[in-house]
Amino acid sequence: MTDIPSLPSDYPSLAQHFAPLFESIAQGSLERDVERRLPYEEFRRLEAAGFSTLRVPAEHGGPGASIETFTRLLIDLAAADANVAHVYRSHYGFVESLRFQPPEIQAAWYPRVLAGETVGNASTEIGDNSLGTLNTRLVHTPEGWRVRGEKYYTTGTIFSDCTRVSASLEEGEGRRFAVVRTDAPGVSIADDWDGFGQRLTGTGTTTFENVPVEEHGVLDRVTGSPEAIHEAAFFQLVLLAVMAGIARAARDDAAGAVARRARTFNTGSGLPFREDPLIQEATGRIAAKAYTAEAVVTHTARILDDGIAAAEAAGAASSEFLDDPDFAARIPEALSFSEVAVEHAQVSVPEAALGAAQELFLTGGASATSRSKGLDRHWRNAQTVATHNPIAFRARAVGDYWINGTLPEGLNAIGDATSRKGATA
Repeated sequence: MTDIPSLPSDYPSLAQHFAPLFESIAQGSLERDVERRLPYEEFRRLEAAGFSTLRVPAEHGGPGASIETFTRLLIDLAAADANVAHVYRSHYGFVESLRFQPPEIQAAWYPRVLAGETVGNASTEIGDNSLGTLNTRLVHTPEGWRVRGEKYYTTGTIFSDCTRVSASLEEGEGRRFAVVRTDAPGVSIADDWDGFGQRLTGTGTTTFENVPVEEHGVLDRVTGSPEAIHEAAFFQLVLLAVMAGIARAARDDAAGAVARRARTFNTGSGLPFREDPLIQEATGRIAAKAYTAEAVVTHTARILDDGIAAAEAAGAASSEFLDDPDFAARIPEALSFSEVAVEHAQVSVPEAALGAAQELFLTGGASATSRSKGLDRHWRNAQTVATHNPIAFRARAVGDYWINGTLPEGLNAIGDATSRKGATA
């Protein structure tokens, strides 16, 4: 446990509080990427400063920061180091889910979050599970609940005190989340993520061999519930914030390199780079893309705030809301639209962030490709984050919404699809 400071809820005060820490994290970002050194120390310092507590509601003793405020801070952190910001996707997905849990679950977990505990994520399986199903099992034994299975893409788990595991029940239908200690017997965490970007997020394999579940650690999840709708939107918003931060970092690196550069090309204007109108234009286009990405993400965050407010006003944030078999008809439109808003952003923000990272190389010569400068990491990181949500699928969903009024509908889990042709053969 850590002695966590009591934090304000407004962005200006929080930004001032975290600015020195973010600056320190930024100074080591390139070195960590080159050495492939996981940011354990940076994560711990952020915990000690209270970064993991921002979305704990004020009525539960937390800062009660809005989603917009949290998102703006996450963009600031992502501009310093996109890997570190990405790690918080898992923890804050769990914290958001607590808003929809029964009082006894909230009473058990909010104090632990405020004391500095963090929670990773273990949801995705990469082999032999059909689309919408899970091979990981939640089993009830005489000694209590146990989890058995293997997960990949377990972002944040390697840094965290606990992790939230999606699992099917051994008997009966449905899916649950099971929260387990990462140091519990039977938990094995491997740093085997081999992607070319976001290499320091701990996105690897975690195996669970008859692992005991934390007290108050079995959480219900109902498809199409207010919790599921909000968390789906929130999880993707975090990735968008990371990309906006990457775009800002590309802008800052472009502007800084141009301002310092003395050499120029014999085919150019003969002016210093900082005075060359073509280089100024190229830098301006990068800055405009970064501005667009950040504006879209913060606007989308406000829509999620509106959705949460509507859910609370309608009683949809209460766990008793699901007792009504027709609860889906009573879900506020503002909450449902939050996922639509995120899908709009998922079409535009990746293109802006990737464009900014790519055009960074239009502001320098061959020396910009030096591995020691690490400027390629912005593109690698943006591309890696963008692949989490293929733009084509999101654009199709947005079109379907505006043409047919169709709301997004997700499946319980990623898995192997069945061909329609094969099904009718």
